[in-house]
Amino acid sequence: MTAAQDLAALRGAAETYAIGADRRDKDCWRAVLADDVEIVGPGFAIQGLEANLGSIDHLARAFKATRHIVHDQDLQVSGDTAQGETRSTAEHRLGGPDGGDLLLVWAIRYQDRWQREASGWKFVRRELIVDWEETRPVRDVGGAA
Repeated sequence: MTAAQDLAALRGAAETYAIGADRRDKDCWRAVLADDVEIVGPGFAIQGLEANLGSIDHLARAFKATRHIVHDQDLQVSGDTAQGETRSTAEHRLGGPDGGDLLLVWAIRYQDRWQREASGWKFVRRELIVDWEETRPVRDVGGAA
């Protein structure tokens, strides 16, 4: 692969991860997480692919819906390994105390490490850093909830 192809594939892995979270699609995560992946964040550390797939079940229980948006990345590729930062926004829809929905929004930086495997680039470690969060009411303006 060329350097540009590697960067595009790494971005694609981050986007596939986000889509998997939002669609509750474990196959998406299987496509981009290494068997020994470690995902860590505030108050948690999860080791291994199967254990991390359980996070999708947690998302389904904790939130009515989520939307993860990948903004930009700073990446360094060295042969079959890569590392860098992926900046994202994560929106989490949940029920509010008055019966209306709330949106919990996180400004996120992931500290990422990848390994190139035969099937493509896989995350071997993701560290979730939440820079700030805000909560606001949801106002539906049409379309699907």
